[in-house]
Amino acid sequence: MKALVRTNYGMENVVQVVEVEKPVPADNEVLVKVRASSLNAADWYGMAGRPFIGRMGGGIFKPKDKRLGVDFAGVVEAVGKDVTDFQPGDEVFGGRNGALAEYVCVRKAIVRKPANVTFEEAAAVPVAALTALQGLRDKGDLQPGQKVLIIGASGGVGMYTVQIAKALGAEVTAVCSTNNVETARAIGADQVIDYRRADFSKSGQRYDLIVNVAGAPTWAQCKRLLTPEGTLVLIGAPKGGGLIGPLSYILKMRLATGLARRKMVFFIAQFNRPDMQTLADLLESGKIKSVIDKRFTLEEGAAAFAYMGEGHARGKVVVEVSKG
Repeated sequence: MKALVRTNYGMENVVQVVEVEKPVPADNEVLVKVRASSLNAADWYGMAGRPFIGRMGGGIFKPKDKRLGVDFAGVVEAVGKDVTDFQPGDEVFGGRNGALAEYVCVRKAIVRKPANVTFEEAAAVPVAALTALQGLRDKGDLQPGQKVLIIGASGGVGMYTVQIAKALGAEVTAVCSTNNVETARAIGADQVIDYRRADFSKSGQRYDLIVNVAGAPTWAQCKRLLTPEGTLVLIGAPKGGGLIGPLSYILKMRLATGLARRKMVFFIAQFNRPDMQTLADLLESGKIKSVIDKRFTLEEGAAAFAYMGEGHARGKVVVEVSKG
C-alpha cells in the first residue's frame, strides 16, 4: 500500500510517498481503508523534529516511527476475531498514528461516521475537535451562560472551539485576523474581534474562560480579561523557543501565574471512544461543521505539509487518500 513517510527530520522535502506492507488487524483491531486524512500542527512538528526536546523517546537523530498523520476517515475492510461492534463496510472515522496511508489498523479511537458528512469532513475532526472539546469541557469546566474568549479562532482547532463552546451554551467572543472575521461569525461567534484593528486585551470585558489556540498574550493581558475565578486554557503556543520550542512560552506563562486564583492549564488531548462519539453526535446534529481550507492528494503530501507550515490555514488541511 502507499503511505506518506519521512525517514529524516526536516522540512517538507523529507516527506515522500512510498510502498509499505499493508497492515493486518490484530484480534481486537479494525482494518480501515482510508479515504481521507487531515493535518494538525503536531504532524508538522513531528515531521520537522521540533522542538528538539520532542525527539526524546521518538528518535534523537532519526525518527523511529517513519509514519505520518493521525486523523482518518474511511471504510472498514476487515475486523479481528474479537471485534463485535464493527463490520466490513462500516463508514468510520477516528485517530491512529500512520493515518496518512491507504490502510490503518485501529483499536479504540474509532466511531461510525454520520451519513450527513463526507469522508473529508469527518477526517478533519478527530485531533482538532477532540482538543476543543476536552479543553472547553474538561479543562475549562465551561458552563452554559458563561463567557468564553477564543484567541486564534480561525484555524482548525479554533473553529471547532467556537462551535463546541456554542453547543455547550456559552457566549463566545472570537479573536482572529481581518480575513477571517466573517467566517468566525458564520460558525456562531457572538462577537468577533479583529486583532489587527483592536487590542482585545483592552476591551474592558471579563471572561469566565479564555482559550488560547494561537497567539502569545502575556499573563498580565489574560489576567485583565479573566473573572476572579476564571481559567486560561492553553491549547497552542507560538513557534520558536529554541530547544524546547513552544514549551518556552507555556513555562513562562506558568511561572507568571504564580499563586494567582485564576488558573492556567495546558494539556494535550487524549483519544477515547466516548468523546469521539460525542463529536460524531455533534456532527450528525449539525452543531459542528468542518471548515476545510485546502485539499491535497496523497501524492501532494509534501505540498500539504508546506502549506500547513505557513501557519495561515483557515480551517483544516485535508489529504484525499483514496477514492471509493
